[in-house]
Amino acid sequence: AFLGNQYRIKANKKEYFIDLLFYHRRLKCLVAVALKVVAFIPEFAGKMNFYLNLLDTYIKEKDENPSIGIILCADRDQFEVEFALRGIDKPVGVAEYRLTTKLPKALAGKIPDAKKLKQEIMKELEGKRP
Repeated sequence: AFLGNQYRIKANKKEYFIDLLFYHRRLKCLVAVALKVVAFIPEFAGKMNFYLNLLDTYIKEKDENPSIGIILCADRDQFEVEFALRGIDKPVGVAEYRLTTKLPKALAGKIPDAKKLKQEIMKELEGKRP
């Protein structure tokens, strides 16, 4: 479930913002996603660990599992990822993303095209007008 973008956490008289925050129903945990337009640098791991500690301390409910972090980057060096995450006891993953203008064949027909999506949004908005 999507909980928010630029999700704000207030702690110690400061504000912190997590790029994207989700809740995984089956795992029963919060999932923080950091979106980076550059290659992975080790500092990203420390920041994600910080965010996961904030989530687990201030946001997570008592009956939920520890939070998970995902760092999506333009590129990654496995050596840097391995050494940056070594010693961090929170579950954090690092993945690359690839931009494309073509929808993969496996998703064809499963995601509405832009025109259909716009029609559905407009239809929904019209239904909510007083």
